[in-house]
Amino acid sequence: MFHGSIPALITPFRNGIVDERAFQALVERQITEGSTALVPCGTTGEASTLTLEEHKRVVALCIEAAAGRVPIIAGAGSNDTIAAIELAQAAKDAGADAALLVAPYYNKPSQDGLFAHYKAISEAVDLPMVIYNVPSRTIVDISVETMARISKLPNVVGIKDASGDLARVARHSAMCGDGFAQLSGNDDTAVDFCVLGGVGCISVTANVAPKACAEVQAALKRGDVAAARALDAKLSGLHKMLFCEPSPAPVKYACSVLGLAGEDVRLPLITCSQDAREKVDAALKQAELI
Repeated sequence: MFHGSIPALITPFRNGIVDERAFQALVERQITEGSTALVPCGTTGEASTLTLEEHKRVVALCIEAAAGRVPIIAGAGSNDTIAAIELAQAAKDAGADAALLVAPYYNKPSQDGLFAHYKAISEAVDLPMVIYNVPSRTIVDISVETMARISKLPNVVGIKDASGDLARVARHSAMCGDGFAQLSGNDDTAVDFCVLGGVGCISVTANVAPKACAEVQAALKRGDVAAARALDAKLSGLHKMLFCEPSPAPVKYACSVLGLAGEDVRLPLITCSQDAREKVDAALKQAELI
């Protein structure tokens, strides 16, 4: 169901509120330039500082603008299982194709607790689920063994793996079975991830360079790894510099340089320093975007 270049969309703000027009224009650009699915309200979309009403509205705006042309994987994760169920049900009601469910953060659940969390969501909401493992942010790490258990839940279809451990790709393939979609959560290692068995990337860089990211994934799909590496080399500066300060401030700055949206972020995040702006500008030049 899910493959290729899948941007984790920013949520543009103007005067402190969601800039709905800019957001839907971003969706249109992504589809036009070859993105194969879209993720609203993920980490890059600042879901942690959206109100419940804003979260649901952004998902609905994305679905409306996409108009069925690409699948929508709506961010629905929470460290509160009941809240995650509510967000996943709202995504289903709005017409999303799947929910992206990050591992519960801050609480530090056990491996059995992680399984119970996803089992409860699976039983409550009839919607495909993509599990998101990002231990650098959540502190907890979904082990390969636990992921294998979770993958057997009826509506779990894949993982966004941002563990940084490329050895897991083969282990997930062996333990989670055929048809389990492995999506990289790290732009800088996405090519290697896909060479090892992944089928795509949920990308931050694709906010800025959707066409180039789509071309990298298309090259991988046709088996032209050399072409994928050459294309990705031009994006290597962006992969790094879009995280030179807390995300998504650098990617929002990059989008503002390209005239796509404002650079405002919500506290406790702040806009980029001058040093970060210069680094992002250099990366945009390397990628031949400015």
